[in-house]
Amino acid sequence: MDAIRIPKVSNVLYSKSGGTSPGTLHLTAHHLIFSYTNASQSEMWVAYPLINLVTRLPQTLSGQCPISFRCRTFETFSLSFERDAEATDVFESVKELTVANSVTRLYAFYYTPTPPLSASDGWTLYSPREEFGRMGVGTRSKAWRFTDINKDFTFCPSYPARLVVPTKISDSTLYYGVKYRSKGRMPALSYLHWANFGSITRSSQPMVGLTNARSIQDEKIVEATFTSHLTPESRVSQPVFGATATNLIIDARPTTNAVANTAKGAGTENMDHYKDCKKAYLGIDNIHQMRDSLNKVVEALRESEALAASVSGDIPGTSGAVLPVDRQALRRSGWLRHQVAILEGTLVIVRNIHVNHSHVLIHCSDGWDRTSQLSAVSQLCLDPYYRTTRGFEVLIEKDFLSFGHRFLDRCGHLSSEKFFLAPVDSGGGGADVAQALFASVQNRFSGNHHIKETSPVFHQFLEAVRNIQRQFPGRFEFNELFLRDLHTHLYSCQFGTFLFNSERDRRESMGCTVSVWDYMNSSPQAERYINPDYNPALDDPASRAQNADQGVLLPNPKDVRFWHELYGRGDEEMNGRYTATPAPLPTVGVVESLDEDPALLETNLVPVSQSPTPNLAFSTPPSAPSPSPAPVRTPSPLAPVSRLARPAPADLFGSAGGSMRSMWDRLSSGAGAALSVVQDAYGNARDARSWSGSGSGELQDWSGATPPRGASPSILTSSPPLSRFEPPRITQAVRSSTFSGFSPGTGIGTGPISGNPWAMSPAASREADGMPSVLVANPWNTARVQSGRPPLGNAFGVEEMAAALPSPLSSARADRLGGFPADPTVALPAAADSSKAFAPLPSPSSASARNAGAVPPHIPTSPSLLLSSSSSSLTGVAGMAPKSPETSSEEMDPLGVGIL
Repeated sequence: MDAIRIPKVSNVLYSKSGGTSPGTLHLTAHHLIFSYTNASQSEMWVAYPLINLVTRLPQTLSGQCPISFRCRTFETFSLSFERDAEATDVFESVKELTVANSVTRLYAFYYTPTPPLSASDGWTLYSPREEFGRMGVGTRSKAWRFTDINKDFTFCPSYPARLVVPTKISDSTLYYGVKYRSKGRMPALSYLHWANFGSITRSSQPMVGLTNARSIQDEKIVEATFTSHLTPESRVSQPVFGATATNLIIDARPTTNAVANTAKGAGTENMDHYKDCKKAYLGIDNIHQMRDSLNKVVEALRESEALAASVSGDIPGTSGAVLPVDRQALRRSGWLRHQVAILEGTLVIVRNIHVNHSHVLIHCSDGWDRTSQLSAVSQLCLDPYYRTTRGFEVLIEKDFLSFGHRFLDRCGHLSSEKFFLAPVDSGGGGADVAQALFASVQNRFSGNHHIKETSPVFHQFLEAVRNIQRQFPGRFEFNELFLRDLHTHLYSCQFGTFLFNSERDRRESMGCTVSVWDYMNSSPQAERYINPDYNPALDDPASRAQNADQGVLLPNPKDVRFWHELYGRGDEEMNGRYTATPAPLPTVGVVESLDEDPALLETNLVPVSQSPTPNLAFSTPPSAPSPSPAPVRTPSPLAPVSRLARPAPADLFGSAGGSMRSMWDRLSSGAGAALSVVQDAYGNARDARSWSGSGSGELQDWSGATPPRGASPSILTSSPPLSRFEPPRITQAVRSSTFSGFSPGTGIGTGPISGNPWAMSPAASREADGMPSVLVANPWNTARVQSGRPPLGNAFGVEEMAAALPSPLSSARADRLGGFPADPTVALPAAADSSKAFAPLPSPSSASARNAGAVPPHIPTSPSLLLSSSSSSLTGVAGMAPKSPETSSEEMDPLGVGIL
């Protein structure tokens, strides 16, 4: 009581959400109480541990001295005082009462319910023998046994006193194997599936280190776990046909985190030493990333309140103006991305156990944060019992409380002076300012180490449960209010359930505090938590209804939304309009051997293998579209694509006949794509003349006929063309001037029968209807022929190239093959005769141009001729027809890029 400088303050204005009410403030040892002047309103009680941030604000224009309070339940209110001395005393008193230096100073050690609660079995709600016996340990399956090796908590201080391990493993093996796991958290059973003896075991990371250490005992424990369903004592009826055994070691961390921990002496499993199993990384970030992500969500809410206050002129957080939250800022926080990662990992575990009839070992770094989340959420989906009120309480007791989730560190119950902000008053002189600054710096570097360990791990678990509850509203006995009140009492410190880091610490205070389950299971609270839509018949495993799922839920990772009731906002305000999409099968990169482990490859512990891409378990088929990276929302929150799948190597060789994909096929594909871009960019389409010159406006199918000159160069190869490498056919009509003829021997345009889709006739640029010419507005045309300047010779023609080669080519072959168009950026050899490479360009309307036939290309035998022939054929595709000296710049190559 010495910390209370002023126990009562009258004429205080309480402001929240635009409403202001006068009343009286009372400060007690554990609560801040505000009594309204209007007797019809009930008092407001706020436990000090719920206060997250207290800020002294400047004096208002009306002379009020406000203090702003922000709670861990995302509520904001302010108290305005008439005198500055009262505000100072209240601020200092609340700071002294909130910042506790010991757990025993918290409200739970002084709370006595009046009247007594009707339920009193909260501390004995969970019994390991009863719960694992319900699963079938010792009855349905003899492959598991109880051990009291940790009864005095010396074997592993953070583990429960009673563990369930494989029957094949003796306690002496456990003594040796425990040294190989971080913090001594060896693999222990967490769940045994009711249908097929599939199991969920949990542990911490192995101590591999840079020396690539191994433990035979740990390998035997994992092997016994993954073969527990094969023991003759287990009454397994018959194998399920179609089910594939895919025992998984789930590493919840990103690969980079596993690499970093290897340098610290820990790391991840070497899959060459663990038999009959695979490994998958889930990529869930650590506690620091989760804390920063939630802080960004809170900051987005705070900015919305500050903006509303600036509009209305009120105190931040108390304005009645309704302004929407910046949903882009909410998306940038990454909070929903972390939720998606948890649900995707849950879906992998649920499918592997229920569908594949296999086992899963889950671990992260220390095995008490992400491991608890994945294990609990997976069991919630697998077992309908955990979706009842009592079953959900047992699940939290088992996977969070008994297995050592560090509630004291993660929730920050002891708080810190860091969360109390007051302006520095310079009126007292420089000495006072310097003393205040020194105290602030000292406070920052001392006594705040526990703040770095805070993280909303359990809050994240509750929000994941809320998302599943929203997707399956009739499958939970409890409602949303049950989860919200549970989140409130997580930070209120009114009960002793969530005050400690381990079962060992909790046992010492069971007789001194009240369990939160006693409060929530007593009247009238229990009636408020009942879900009216709950239908237990939907979980009947014997049901043969059309939508029956045997009570196993498969949540949709894309259907993830903010828990808007918890944040005190509207659904559409935080999430926008939402349309759920079907749940895709998550893509998880599975590690089968040491050579395929990306974590070990990055540490250069083993040479990189040139083996094929590892098999992807639970991946979508190649023909199916990849899952969308974000749910359909306007705007939609980010749902990142799984970073775990390893990309397949490029297919450089064809599957038919083992022939290599031709380079010219790629060029042809690029030409076809570029043509589509040009057609879409310039004007309306008109009927095009056919390849045969009939003027039908349709492109001729070359599958059963001899392709004209200028067709896809893939026909030059000796092996059959690969259909999957051919460019897509163009079915839309284009302007009649798009096609210009080619002379079979010279490569000079002769009319619309040519296979050059880009060579334009002189009349094409002057179409009727005022349509602008493609060539006039072509931004890619770099070839400009100036008037009065003779054109350069065809630098790529066969005769010119023959002049530059050591062994010249025959003129007969050169006349038969033709050449590429002139490139003004390439100088001609001195011996080249440019006049031979050009011929006058006939009029597009001439009869000879319309009736000229396409001549099939000649297949040369010499490598140099093959290059020339292929280049000549490519000219017809790329539209590089040579131009006459009289041709204007409009009639040059539309793209002007030369060889593609």
